[in-house]
Amino acid sequence: MSGMQKKKTSKIEPFKQRVENDPNYSEKAWKVLEHAIHEIYNHNASGLSFEELYRNAYHMVLHKFGEKLYGGLVSTLTFHLLKIAKSIEAAQGPFFLEEINRKWDEHNKALQMIRDILMYMDRTYVPSAGKTTVYELGLNLWRDIIIHSSKIQIRLLDTLLDLIHRERTCEVINRGLMRNVIKMLSDLGSSVYQEDFEKQFLNASSNFYAGESQEFIESCDCGEYLKRAERRLNEEVERVSHYLNPSTEKRITKVVEKEMIENHMQRLVHMENSGLVIMLINDKFEDLRRIYNLFCRVPSGLTSIADVMISYLRQTGKKLVTDPDKLKDPVEFVQLLLDERDKHDEIITQAFNNDKTFQNALNSSFEYFINLNSRSPEFISLFIDDKLRKGLKGVSEEDVENVLDKVMMLFRYLQEKDVFEKYYKQHLAKRLLSGKTVSEDAERSLIVKLKTECGYQFTSKLEGMFTDMKTSEDTMQGFYASQFGDVGDGPVLSVHVLTTGSWPTQPTTACNLPTEILCVCEKFRAYYLGTHTGRRLSWQTSMGTADLKATFGNGHKHELNVSTYQMCVLMLFNTSERLTYREIEQATEITPADLKRCLQSLACVRGKNVLRKDPMSRDIAEYDTFYFNDRFSSKFFKVKIGTVAAQRESEPEKQETRQKVEEDRKPQIEAAIVRIMKSRRVLDHNNIVTEVTKQLQSRFLSNPAVIKKRIESLIEREFLERDKTDRKLYRYLA
Repeated sequence: MSGMQKKKTSKIEPFKQRVENDPNYSEKAWKVLEHAIHEIYNHNASGLSFEELYRNAYHMVLHKFGEKLYGGLVSTLTFHLLKIAKSIEAAQGPFFLEEINRKWDEHNKALQMIRDILMYMDRTYVPSAGKTTVYELGLNLWRDIIIHSSKIQIRLLDTLLDLIHRERTCEVINRGLMRNVIKMLSDLGSSVYQEDFEKQFLNASSNFYAGESQEFIESCDCGEYLKRAERRLNEEVERVSHYLNPSTEKRITKVVEKEMIENHMQRLVHMENSGLVIMLINDKFEDLRRIYNLFCRVPSGLTSIADVMISYLRQTGKKLVTDPDKLKDPVEFVQLLLDERDKHDEIITQAFNNDKTFQNALNSSFEYFINLNSRSPEFISLFIDDKLRKGLKGVSEEDVENVLDKVMMLFRYLQEKDVFEKYYKQHLAKRLLSGKTVSEDAERSLIVKLKTECGYQFTSKLEGMFTDMKTSEDTMQGFYASQFGDVGDGPVLSVHVLTTGSWPTQPTTACNLPTEILCVCEKFRAYYLGTHTGRRLSWQTSMGTADLKATFGNGHKHELNVSTYQMCVLMLFNTSERLTYREIEQATEITPADLKRCLQSLACVRGKNVLRKDPMSRDIAEYDTFYFNDRFSSKFFKVKIGTVAAQRESEPEKQETRQKVEEDRKPQIEAAIVRIMKSRRVLDHNNIVTEVTKQLQSRFLSNPAVIKKRIESLIEREFLERDKTDRKLYRYLA
């Protein structure tokens, strides 16, 4: 048997018969379609068979007559659009836009029907031939024949701009018609909208607002001008939302901002009797809020406000801190500073959106003028002293914290924080020793704030003062427990043992204590030195107080709260009816300045004069004679007799304090120099000065001349040496 028989395959082919087409087929088909397009534009489309028309268009494309069909469409559309152009050109006055809108609407509907008929051509012929789709073709022809017509283009633009101008001058226009016509321009392409309308619209707007802003600024005050500018901006945003393209909003607001705000910024902020300074003085929050909201829209707008604000604050602050009348009362002076800051802080919060530009302006201004007055550190400390002695009595804890926070804000502005520390330590010592602080919690809270601001070193001695007060309480309990009731009816002693270095240094002044007091003091000294080794006690009589029981004429009894010096003077009158100034001075050995203040407070203060002076005058002379005042009376059983003293330092005391501060700064500057040189090894003079100033600025502002002297001192003590080739270069010696 031979191999497998090969399988035959069969193929079915179409019947090959040449179909003879009508040579006039394309012409006939196009005539049908052309007639249909005419009917559509003539509003007679209801009698057309769209299925038949679609079939004719389909066969024309199928039989390679797409080019003829597309070309015929262009010609027919052009024919109708030329007729439409003449109709629009003939429209007069307000009917011009209406005619454009009506014809555009009709053209759009016609294009949609034609597009449906020629859908097959759009899908096949148009992409392959690189032509434009039917709908886009209709839009392009409308643009070229209608919109870019020499008789329509300028007229259309002028009409639109005129209507907008009329609306800006408070006339009512047909916004719906405007919206339709401008949307037509947008539909024709962004380039048509921008080139044929928006560019000219922005130019016209710029001219309009340039003229109007000039008119406003000549006739309005600053507040009224800002209201009108704000209203114009809102109107333009509203206009865009009603009938302009959304993309125009940013551009038109830029035009209004430039013409109405940016071009007049300086004149507005400096406007006489209504500019920024007047707004700040009179707390015009609404106008300030408006000027901020408008100026933040333009370049350098906020800077121009901040510059005027800084200038105003510095002038006002300088006037305040250099006014002799304001400096008479330190507490009132600091309160004025706090009020001034609160006022402008509220303006920044409510009107300036808490903007950091203005916070920085406020801080830099306060730092500038507070440091113009060298007594600001002392005054701030006196203000705190007043508040913590009596000013915060009965105030809630939250309000206390609020006051302390405000004071800390002023403290941050001080360049000489170490001067503040000196005064604060003195005032705190007096409060603690006299027991006159309103709240220990408030005292400790302020120290925590100071530690947070300046570090542990700043407050370590202050905290040591509180430690001493607590230790002293325990010591006194131990002392009286050790006496086993041996005190009897003698004076009750309360001693505060103060660690040298933690407390303000006080010169040890001579004072002869009464025998009764001296006896108890010696007992305490024996107890204390017996329980502590390596200690030494020296009595600070200038810092003590005493409570005396006194009996006056007619058996009136009072308890007098006096200083130690006053106690020493008064107890002399237990054995004498009259004493001269010289006798009192010899008996007590109190320094003349302190004794005169002491006697002045005992004999010359109405309502507190437990002594009488002869001759009677406000000043104490060396030949005055003093008597016990039997006729003294008071409605209070307990009478506090303060020492007459200036609330602020005298000029010699001020100089002494300043000298102490300068002496304390020397080791700090030297320590900073050594730290820097130890890490850098070699450094030039200018860089050392810069680094030292930076390191110490949290405590004080270093003087370059003082830094230079400290460098010389370190060179003499062989911590540093000058470079042999460059004298401005220093080297660290290990």
